[in-house]
Amino acid sequence: MGISIEKFLSLNDVQCEERIIAAKAILGKRLVILGHHYQRDDVFKHADYTGDSLKLSRQAAQSKADYIIFCGVHFMAEVADILSRPDQIAILPDLTAGCSMADMADLQKVEQAWKDLSVVLNADEHITPMTYINSAADLKAFCGHHGGVVCTSTNAQHVLEWAFKQRDKVLFFPDQHLGRNTGVRMGIPLEQIVLWDFDKPNGGLTVEEIKAAKIILWDGFCSVHQQFMPEHIDQYRSTYPEGKVISHPEASFEVCQKSDEVGSTEYIINMVKASPKGARWLIGTEVNLVNRLAQDYPDKFIHYMAPIVCMCSTMYRIDPQHLLWILENLVAGHVVNQIKVSPQVAKGARLALERMFKVSR
Repeated sequence: MGISIEKFLSLNDVQCEERIIAAKAILGKRLVILGHHYQRDDVFKHADYTGDSLKLSRQAAQSKADYIIFCGVHFMAEVADILSRPDQIAILPDLTAGCSMADMADLQKVEQAWKDLSVVLNADEHITPMTYINSAADLKAFCGHHGGVVCTSTNAQHVLEWAFKQRDKVLFFPDQHLGRNTGVRMGIPLEQIVLWDFDKPNGGLTVEEIKAAKIILWDGFCSVHQQFMPEHIDQYRSTYPEGKVISHPEASFEVCQKSDEVGSTEYIINMVKASPKGARWLIGTEVNLVNRLAQDYPDKFIHYMAPIVCMCSTMYRIDPQHLLWILENLVAGHVVNQIKVSPQVAKGARLALERMFKVSR
């Protein structure tokens, strides 16, 4: 059964920190804690590895740890389980830590879209399914079984180039913005990038639009990156004309077009790090990362793009109390909140991931 979470919820953060440190010391090398860039600081500081989700999963798989605690969201822990050794156990401190974008594309809707597209043309002959890493394991498996692939915000262009060598069209899900921004950067006209509305018959598209399209985008998005608007950049430039703007490709097309730089969280971190003393940046990505950059580089001027703070609220559910609960259960010999992807789904998902690794080398 394990120790109940209720015993931990009333603890303050100071008590939690002391006990987290003690539990980590007891578990030693049997444990690795992963902290995603968007994670809150009071949890992030306990991570053994920090970074983007895929990088973290690969680091954990290469470690000697028995237990992988992923301080992120559900799909990240799934990837950790898929890529780790059979003897390693992936754990998510709070099972309600999901991803609203990932939830916008589920297997049933994607399979229906594939059937609808196959009425217009043979989908398996003409379309490569491509899912963003921010998706459920069964969608990665769908791509694996249909000759498709996974991508990250870092390698999306390389993977899209590979996908077009396989077939003439791509069904890209769940994030429309990453797909659109990447496609346009590759020189694909906007009129050949169409949006599939899964709530409408035929995705709301005509037969002619489907046949003419190069990229069919799923109507999904990240709620955090939806907060950024072109006018936020205009206001910033009017006050700081010398400043630079950098955005994550999950932001809208209009925001990315107005930005000086567009790239993944790792890209954003590296650009800020490499910039000279006194550099000024407006950054369009999750607030915990932006605040951490401001703390890490006090010799630079870091601004968060949106006037209203918007964090990854589901990831924020992982707090010191839940992390401590997981750790003390492990010390007592109990595993709680294990994330286990079924062997059949894991096999298909691994196939799509391995295609991505091959393309990205």
